[in-house]
Amino acid sequence: MSGFSKDALLAAAAALGVTFTAGLLLGRKCFMHESSLKTFKSHGGAKGDPLMDYVLQNSLREHPVLKKLRQRTLEDPMSAMMVACEQAQLMANLIKLIKAKNVIEIGVYTGYNTLTMALAIPADGKVIACDINLGFVKIGMPFWKEAGVEHKIDLQIQPAADTLDELLEAGKAKSFDFVFIDADKQNYSLYYEKCLQLIRKGGIIAIDNVLWDGLVLNPGNDPETLSIVKFNEKVYRDSRVNMSMITVGDGVTLAFKL
Repeated sequence: MSGFSKDALLAAAAALGVTFTAGLLLGRKCFMHESSLKTFKSHGGAKGDPLMDYVLQNSLREHPVLKKLRQRTLEDPMSAMMVACEQAQLMANLIKLIKAKNVIEIGVYTGYNTLTMALAIPADGKVIACDINLGFVKIGMPFWKEAGVEHKIDLQIQPAADTLDELLEAGKAKSFDFVFIDADKQNYSLYYEKCLQLIRKGGIIAIDNVLWDGLVLNPGNDPETLSIVKFNEKVYRDSRVNMSMITVGDGVTLAFKL
């Protein structure tokens, strides 16, 4: 203790304690912030998470063929693109709530959500399913047939904008009840505008990936992320709709046409 008084040592110890505590709290805060930037999909960032497991065990009511398609899709290297089952169920419940009959899906992938929506609409309902990659869609098509709903699905393998234009030219404006957008992010605004014309008053447009794995907080120069940020701002300011952005999956915005 040579050269240091007892009081000086106590003061130094106290200072070190404060510094350690502050560092611990700061580190914990940074950790919490970093973890909050991950998607909370049941098959993605939250896979195996005890809280997500609880959510699924106490809320998911998955059709047996849907479960089979989900398990098959998870075998694909691109399975992160699949809509989370808990999000698909939420949208199916919204479809039933507004008694939707005519639905548009932009971005099919293997067709898990396509099947979810086809099961939710009535026997004479229709899902216009838009994609440009038939290879992925072929994974899901046998499951659509097995579930007995393939007659409800009108698959369009071409750019979605072309399909939307064709529907408008055919006089289908204001005739759709529900739209799900989950495709190329730089065209979100284009799809949204066309779908606003196609959907009826009181209809819902659901837009996926609006949080983009948290990158919307720091978009940098990435074109896709910047497109999502700009699109989110657009919908927020759009007086033609009521809207809610919810933290399910990778974030989904629900726009209710006024």
